[in-house]
Amino acid sequence: MPSQTQEDGSAANGMACAVGCYTMWGLLPVYFHMLQDFAPLEIVAQRLLWSLAFMLVIIALRTGLPAFGLVLRDPRLMKPLAASSALIAINWLVYIWAVHNGHVVAASLGYFLNPLINIMLGVIFLKEKLRRGQMIAVGVAATGVAILGSSALDTLWISLVIGLSFGLYGLVRKVTPVAPMRGLGAETVILAPFAAAYLLWLYQHGGYMFGKDSGSTILLTLSGAITAIPLLLFAVAAQRLSMATLGVLQYIAPTLQFLTGVLLFGETLSRGQLISFSLIWAGLILFTIDSLRGMRAARLASIPAEA
Repeated sequence: MPSQTQEDGSAANGMACAVGCYTMWGLLPVYFHMLQDFAPLEIVAQRLLWSLAFMLVIIALRTGLPAFGLVLRDPRLMKPLAASSALIAINWLVYIWAVHNGHVVAASLGYFLNPLINIMLGVIFLKEKLRRGQMIAVGVAATGVAILGSSALDTLWISLVIGLSFGLYGLVRKVTPVAPMRGLGAETVILAPFAAAYLLWLYQHGGYMFGKDSGSTILLTLSGAITAIPLLLFAVAAQRLSMATLGVLQYIAPTLQFLTGVLLFGETLSRGQLISFSLIWAGLILFTIDSLRGMRAARLASIPAEA
């Protein structure tokens, strides 16, 4: 049975991984905005194939391909990983489409919704409990999200698809007993044939853009690493943190995306959006304070009383 010190270390590593992946995801609109000449579906397909290449190299160096082959031959693992791969593909496609069509704020709302979805899924499926302070924090953040959603009803479908697909993806990965690296590798293997078939069709019909511009080609090639690294960090965080903690930390990504849409891409910021933005961050701060208090109380409780 792990000691309290080991559990605290695992949680700290999970926190670091979560902050790292959400920061990288928060800055992705800037990256994909530089690929405006490519259709969203081609970007997703290229992303998948370059992610597969990147993951195979990493797996070969870290754990070896034979061990990875065991995962691919295990139907108990491949069935849930097939579901998670479909969910992440939907998430990527809608997100990139939103960025290309000037809906970065709507995409960020999807990730604002996702923490609340994570918390809901954790309570319903994993029987996670929320302390009173955490429930208050979630209520404050939920109010902010509701205001943000009501101010953008015409693009709410984008937000809902992004939030639900990634929330369910996180749940599936959390309950699937596979190492993060091998799980992500299996997901890219599952999706790679579909991506390759689409790119072949695109090439035959004259719509293939890869290789026509050196700068964009380099960016698409690097998309494998840029895709895989935060997903690996997320998979580690999902296994080491509760869905509630993981969900609230995720506000880092949509906050960065929201600011990118408004400050860099000139999307309109309404008064309602500004109010909701403030409420969401207030909820995040309250949840963080309560979580730190809970961790401190747990450490104190684990210290044996003096005789």
